[in-house]
Amino acid sequence: MKKLSLALSSLLTVFVGSVLAQDDYTVPRTGWGQPDLEGVWNFSTNIPMQRPAFFGDKEFLTDDEIEALAAQTELGLQALNNSGSGGYNTFWLEMGTGKDNRTSLITYPENGRLPEIVEGTLSVNGGLGPDVEGDRPVRFIVGGISKDGPEDRGLSERCLVGFNAGPPFTPNLYNNNIQIVQSKDTIALVTEMVHTTRIIPIDGRPHLDDDVRLWSGNSRGYWDGDTLVVVTRNFNDYTQSFSGLGTAKDKVLTERFTRTDAYTMEYEFTVEDPSTFRDKVVAMVTMAKVDGQIYEYACHEGNYGMVNLLRGERMTEQRESEASR
Repeated sequence: MKKLSLALSSLLTVFVGSVLAQDDYTVPRTGWGQPDLEGVWNFSTNIPMQRPAFFGDKEFLTDDEIEALAAQTELGLQALNNSGSGGYNTFWLEMGTGKDNRTSLITYPENGRLPEIVEGTLSVNGGLGPDVEGDRPVRFIVGGISKDGPEDRGLSERCLVGFNAGPPFTPNLYNNNIQIVQSKDTIALVTEMVHTTRIIPIDGRPHLDDDVRLWSGNSRGYWDGDTLVVVTRNFNDYTQSFSGLGTAKDKVLTERFTRTDAYTMEYEFTVEDPSTFRDKVVAMVTMAKVDGQIYEYACHEGNYGMVNLLRGERMTEQRESEASR
């Protein structure tokens, strides 16, 4: 797992992300005159969410710097593929390509890093390695705090929340795809991971009452010129706010979808959560249009990993009990 982590750290320092937008592009329209965003969109990228500290205030890399980092990453990928251990090799990984040379997806704060967190904010992260210390409910995505029951496992292992599906959408190892389906009064965002669908009214109706709390929050949308703006609130407190920190109870998320050419869309999101961060977080991810479709991610039906994980732990406990007699 250490080799995997090192290789992925190297991978994430190759900053090749998106194609350049066309300045004279005219966004196509639906039959009822709204900007047409329909289709399958991929948000894979090799740009890290936070700017690595050693870059300081450097927002962009030169072509020579990208080339040098690419060579370094190639060595890490070879080590990953030849290690014979770990969760995944490069066959499973989605890697962005293109001409985006930014050093972080975060655009605000200007240093490309998360703002100061509020004192006492919870911070518990799982992962592909051993279980970590923590209490129920488990709010993080991957891994767990024990194997006593499904409640002790991460949210994606329980098929509740996909590890990149958000909201907001945050690039990760694989399955970085969403499908957008439009009608005159609603927008549907279908995620590949865990196959959830956010149906977003764009007819001006208000948000739900504050006492109604949902895993993916309550979303309402509107058009700002050619940009779809989606504001989501009413998250429950069983998920983390952002980047492994806090809870989402007080989070307000604003997403902006802007098509910039026939194959590219800029996806910008703003996280405002005064219970977790002392300032807002703004990030921009470039999405690429995919000539294909999303197949059902039947997480619950095929979640043999959860059953086998718990069964394996019970067998271990039984053997230890028999050995101690």
